[in-house]
Amino acid sequence: MAKAKDIAGLNFETALAELEEIVKKLESGEAALEESITLYERGAALKAHCEKVLQQAREKVEKIIIADNGSVAAQEADFDN
Repeated sequence: MAKAKDIAGLNFETALAELEEIVKKLESGEAALEESITLYERGAALKAHCEKVLQQAREKVEKIIIADNGSVAAQEADFDN
């Protein structure tokens, strides 16, 4: 398993896939206690990374507005409504 410092370099899909594998392994109960702790720590770091990447993507999303005169403008999307 890679070190925690390399998590920042993972893309969302890779981080999520690794997180899913960790969850499966922990849920199976096959990992020893020490390995489970290490997996849990790695999983928590991967979860935080995925949340950060999703938040960054969310902030980049723009809503396209077409005015009556046909002009196009970009506006930040309002996800709270």
